[in-house]
Amino acid sequence: MKLRLLLLLAAACLPAAAQAQSVEDRARAAAAASRAKTSDSDALQQNYLTPGLAGEPITTIDNKTSFNPNIACQKTATLLELLAQPAGTGDIGTLRILRDKDLDGAVDQTLTLPFAVSGICANGVIGCQPGTWNQCHFYKWDVGSSGDLKLSEVSQTEVSGCYCINNSCGSNLAWGNLGSLLTDLGGGVIGALTTADPRIGVAQAVIDGPVIRYTGAQSTACSSSPALPQTAYRGNPTALAGDASVAAASSSIFQTLKSSPAGVGKAVQTRSCSITREVSLNAVKAEDVIARSAGGYATYDYGNGTVAFLMGSPADNSLGGSCTFFDYRMTLHVEDPDRLTDVRLPYWFADDWGQVRIDGELISSGPSTWTGTGYPPGNCERKGTFYAYPNLDLKPWLTKGDHEIWLRVAVSGGGEAFAMVQASVDLSCKPTEKLLDLCAANAADSKCQLYDETVDGVTTVTSGLATGLTPLPQTRLFKSGTCSLSLTRPWFERQRRYRCTFDNGALPEPDLSRGAYIIDHSTETLLADRVTNKDGSTSTSSRSFTLPDRGSVPACEAICKTRAPKANSEAAIDGVVGAKQNAPVGYDTFYHSCTTTSGGISQCPLGAGEELVSDCGCLDDFPEAVVMMQTVRLGGADMICTSEVR
Repeated sequence: MKLRLLLLLAAACLPAAAQAQSVEDRARAAAAASRAKTSDSDALQQNYLTPGLAGEPITTIDNKTSFNPNIACQKTATLLELLAQPAGTGDIGTLRILRDKDLDGAVDQTLTLPFAVSGICANGVIGCQPGTWNQCHFYKWDVGSSGDLKLSEVSQTEVSGCYCINNSCGSNLAWGNLGSLLTDLGGGVIGALTTADPRIGVAQAVIDGPVIRYTGAQSTACSSSPALPQTAYRGNPTALAGDASVAAASSSIFQTLKSSPAGVGKAVQTRSCSITREVSLNAVKAEDVIARSAGGYATYDYGNGTVAFLMGSPADNSLGGSCTFFDYRMTLHVEDPDRLTDVRLPYWFADDWGQVRIDGELISSGPSTWTGTGYPPGNCERKGTFYAYPNLDLKPWLTKGDHEIWLRVAVSGGGEAFAMVQASVDLSCKPTEKLLDLCAANAADSKCQLYDETVDGVTTVTSGLATGLTPLPQTRLFKSGTCSLSLTRPWFERQRRYRCTFDNGALPEPDLSRGAYIIDHSTETLLADRVTNKDGSTSTSSRSFTLPDRGSVPACEAICKTRAPKANSEAAIDGVVGAKQNAPVGYDTFYHSCTTTSGGISQCPLGAGEELVSDCGCLDDFPEAVVMMQTVRLGGADMICTSEVR
């Protein structure tokens, strides 16, 4: 109804000839004029984006009115100009960059590279001995603290998408592909500039011979500092939710909507959670397994997990008496009996009689059998020291907890006593593994549905549908102190998003019965309806119905596929790719939107050196693209070759 009223008002202002047209004709004419200016990305850029950022006039759809927009704080016709001149060696001998830093229309920085460019990367350049691929150095585009563009020398792993352009990789590569070279060079520079200052917006790039010029403006907030709150969320996305909550709490409009029936009714909430495989390694010491907690007089750690506990009074004739009893008790605390590989009583001695007990149970005595707690069964004075070497295994007694070792001696005259317990401990790194499932509550909630899931970076569910992709088993290295362990598991981390519905009961469910009746009882020529009266009764009606001619729409945008020969000049750490292949020349594939001649025939706009592969039509190369992406993915999963068994 609103559209019809607007059209009627517009018709009243039109000349008599225009008013003779029907409303539908005028609407179709307006739609055609709008499509002529906004039909594709090129038209939008030419008619609105480029002049808008540069402050140039923009005309209305009917081309009768023009105005100068002000959507950027600062504008410049040329943000950046890059000149590249190839030399006889195939390298770019001269590379000069002119830049307008403050967007006032004047050049503020001129940068001329002091070396020949032998290769180009997505974020930098490569400089080698001219005409060769020797003595190469790698440089990355960067912006200094003063805002000046510069090149920083880096390792090859810090640049990406590199390829060779000089004569070592083929003849006439730079001149023959100058347009694409300028685009790659300019793209790297613009990427560094926009990363350092997000306010910069680029509207257009124009190539003029060996020069590429960029039209740009400062288009993100009118601030003198590139550190903008709007761009801070890129580095810390989680802060966006908190800031939005604070802004909503202070907004009267938001609070009004929140308290309305629609705001308190049924809604959909997105919940993010994760399932993480946590692996912990603890460096183990001998005292963490078994330790002397009381008694005894010394503990010796020999290293490699061997420790000895000493008790008694071993000095010669340090004890005296007339068949006098001396008791020595030592408490050993066992924390982890599973790591005790061996615990023994290797030897002990006494002058005159002796007993060794563990937790009250007699395990050794001498010089002859002495089982009771009373006096020895023979003459107390033995006139010498008794040495015992039982090498007795104590592991059956040393369960987790405290255990008492009791050395009892009977001395007549002068004497001494000694006992040693020796333990061997397993100090190897053993992982403690558990799953930290923060998604259990969402998974158990019947109102929640799994919407997105990534497993170790592989998308397995998107928009509620399984992708069919499964991550390959991952191998990760874990370190903790002196412990280092490599573990292979099917997965380590799942990131999930659930969509959950909740209903506070304030908003009733909508009545869909009328819509269902219309759909079920209407045809292409008959519109049926059923309404509910105030008294609760229903009334049905029907009337003829026709849709206006919508015209024919092409099944697709006609495109064509071409290819052009290209030297395989990509550069990797091992050298230029073409030098490793039997055929150093391959093909670049291009897709073009077809143009239509005055006779209505589609033509493929072939570029320089291109040959036609598939003529204009509804091309579908999706299977080929899937195979290529899967090949790259599987190849990337097996790019590291080692001598280890995996």
